[in-house]
Amino acid sequence: MPHSPDTMVPAAGGAIPAPARGRLRRAIWAGGAKWRLYLDRVIVLLVVLALWQACSVYFGTIWFSSPWLVLTRFVEELTSGDLLFNAEYTLKAAFYGAVVGGIPGALLPFALRRHPVAGAILDPYMAGGYGVPKLALAPLFILWFGIDLEPKVALVASIVSFLVFFSTTAGVNAVNAQYVSVARVFGASERDIARYIVWPGAIPYAFAGFRIAAPYAIGAAVVGELISSNRGLGYMINAGATDFDTTLVFVALVTLTAIVVAINLLIARAERWLLRWRPAQPGSVARMTGV
Repeated sequence: MPHSPDTMVPAAGGAIPAPARGRLRRAIWAGGAKWRLYLDRVIVLLVVLALWQACSVYFGTIWFSSPWLVLTRFVEELTSGDLLFNAEYTLKAAFYGAVVGGIPGALLPFALRRHPVAGAILDPYMAGGYGVPKLALAPLFILWFGIDLEPKVALVASIVSFLVFFSTTAGVNAVNAQYVSVARVFGASERDIARYIVWPGAIPYAFAGFRIAAPYAIGAAVVGELISSNRGLGYMINAGATDFDTTLVFVALVTLTAIVVAINLLIARAERWLLRWRPAQPGSVARMTGV
């Protein structure tokens, strides 16, 4: 009996089953979508560079430095070591602040889940603290901790902690209550429920909080350096603006942009590795690009 064309297709050395053919088609589509996405990103980058160059020609390089001048200055600052020195200082402030503020912000919602009364008591104060303009706290941090790295770390921590806290809280509250009830019926302890139900359900929200907080952490460190510092990318921006050196300002801004993109990629890869047990979402950007 001949094979149906829906189940087998001719191939060199044999035939490919229909399920394998479907997987092959999906793999080819995913590969094409991946390269198309990369191509679109390159096109967007070229458009931005063209607009940047047009602004430089229209306003003049004194007011709006050109991409070529920024690239050459970037290489000069990189080879001299000044750019790495200042970038390291900014990254250090952002990283320490993210650790000091992010870890408690991620763990506190799990503790408050066990103590809902305490959570209800703290809720208005957390909302009020989140609404306080953190930039207004910078002079206090300088007064308390001096002008070195500590006030930048405190400023970053004050921003990151609230972002991660509210994101993780949303994840803890989003856990399906039916799963918890069924687990209790089968005799699961609170530790088991937290470990096998609440924790896996809330961790993606915590990672989302860190991804949202990453650019804020870098920005807070730079703001702290703009206010009072003799090092860091914020100091480079301030020095360039004071000397009307827009090329140096753009070098620092491009470096900050590259740092934020790299941090987001690292967090996304860490999230995908830690949550590799989850099935991939069909059609997601991460699945198509591997990022």
